[in-house]
Amino acid sequence: MKILLICSKSFAMVRIKVCGITNREDALLSVDLGVDALGFIFAPSPRGITPQKAKKIIQVLPPFIERVGVFVNETSWKVKTVAKLCSLTCLQFHGDESPHYCAQFNQKVIKSFSLKDKIPKDISHYQVSAYLVDTFLKGKRGGTGKTCNWEIARKIRNIGFSLILSGGLTPDNVGEAITKVKPYAVDVASGVEEKPGEKSEKKLKQFIQNVRGKDETLQITHF
Repeated sequence: MKILLICSKSFAMVRIKVCGITNREDALLSVDLGVDALGFIFAPSPRGITPQKAKKIIQVLPPFIERVGVFVNETSWKVKTVAKLCSLTCLQFHGDESPHYCAQFNQKVIKSFSLKDKIPKDISHYQVSAYLVDTFLKGKRGGTGKTCNWEIARKIRNIGFSLILSGGLTPDNVGEAITKVKPYAVDVASGVEEKPGEKSEKKLKQFIQNVRGKDETLQITHF
């Protein structure tokens, strides 16, 4: 008996997260341009924001936009308090948080890893919604503006993890990054800024345009 396999193709859209949102104007501009998620940094950073200010911005966002809180080695009590106050839908951890720590929250969790020259040995211990890879720079927890190791990132993605690519992405290189890594999502902050915490409309538009221009090349075959 012959079994007929019907093969169809669909497009895989690369999601876009704009991080380091500090004001209402940048948030609404990003949403209007079609991003999928906004990141609010609740840690020491030139792009940091207070929970109270983030709450006011989040209150004016339309539905279906992911609201991501970024934390670094924060107490779980503080994270839960901020998440509730700001109605966060996702938590992103950029510190030394353990797998046990990451498993205690009701929201979706993203764990960040700074890449050197090989796959982090403990990455598979984290049962999280996605893994974000960034550039290793001693003394910094993300926001380096430096391109990360795309080859290692691609290997992590090939393992089967939902991979968010970060680190030094700009309108000029994001197309190449997507072609080489084929991530689930890309995360940008400094690459679309006029200055830390203030986005450039021109750069943001170009970045999103270049990401969407790659969507048609990422086809997934289903049987």
